[in-house]
Amino acid sequence: MSEIILSQAPGRICLFGDHQDYLELPIIACAIDRRLHIKATPNGTNQFLIQMLDLNQKETIALDSTTAVIEKGDFLRTALKVLRRFGCIPTQGYDIEIQGNIPINAGLSSSTALTIAWIHFLIEAFGTAKAITASWIAQRAYETEVLEQGSSGGSMDQYAIAVGKMIHLNTADNSFVRIAKPIGQLVVGVSGIAKDTFGTLAYLKDHALKAIAQVKKVFPEFEIAEAKSIDLHRYLNCVDYELKAVFTAAVINHSITKQAKIELDKSNPDPIVLGDLMNQHHEQLRLNLKISPPKINAMIEAVIEAGACGAKIVGSGGGGCIVALTNKNNTEELISAMKKAGAIDAFEVTQSNGSSVNTSA
Repeated sequence: MSEIILSQAPGRICLFGDHQDYLELPIIACAIDRRLHIKATPNGTNQFLIQMLDLNQKETIALDSTTAVIEKGDFLRTALKVLRRFGCIPTQGYDIEIQGNIPINAGLSSSTALTIAWIHFLIEAFGTAKAITASWIAQRAYETEVLEQGSSGGSMDQYAIAVGKMIHLNTADNSFVRIAKPIGQLVVGVSGIAKDTFGTLAYLKDHALKAIAQVKKVFPEFEIAEAKSIDLHRYLNCVDYELKAVFTAAVINHSITKQAKIELDKSNPDPIVLGDLMNQHHEQLRLNLKISPPKINAMIEAVIEAGACGAKIVGSGGGGCIVALTNKNNTEELISAMKKAGAIDAFEVTQSNGSSVNTSA
């Protein structure tokens, strides 16, 4: 009997550090119990016959596919290209079924979940001489989605999903610390507004890097990772007017993430403190990065009014989801409030293990 390969990868939410990873600043994120699954069955051909069940789409990829130009966002072919460098060479075809319950294009990293589940399948099916760790998988996914595609993103999504649970990730060197602390309950609300991930990231990253370069011209010793909010006034004098807001958000959000890490290092982190920091983080995303549309803001106002400790937009912005934190066992009330404010879906999430793969007869 042919062996069936089953791989899975969770979605993720960023709690602190949105729009920080591409600046090589730390983030705090967690994998959630919404997942994408791949089922792969040998088919005796020289092709991957792929069915994306949730999208009612089909795709065929030849084993020897060496397309010189890969379309933007084609992470399946890009991953094949990346893994060939590590001796992972396809030798037989598979029927592939892909399905999951992660909202698509909603800020919960459904695309990275697909990339990572696909990489797990390829390694399980065709092998590599490398020792496989969560970090190794994450790095290959980062190469696939960011480096090969020329994207403006950072490494948060790949590491959060491959490692699992809650992590503090130093994106400068991708070292991470697991955070095994209860923080309350998390509720996600889906706005139904599609994101423009590539455009938003490219625009904001470009502005942030230009601002940092202008500061370094006046203060050559300046490092964004060492910047403090109290010194903002000095640095802003060096920055062009149209870059000031993005630079301000970079510095303040970094400070917020550091404060959140201090709270999470305590034996019993206070959800009220964390919620307040989430609110502060969202204010920077809303006012200075301007990535939170009115519907998202209405959803956040509604859950705060309904008793959430804090809430923020999740992901690159312009649409997508929000996440709310509560410690009052009132998740149903928060779900109801989100939907009344216009969410097309809302649900409680829990922290999840990272991606994995197994083989069954």
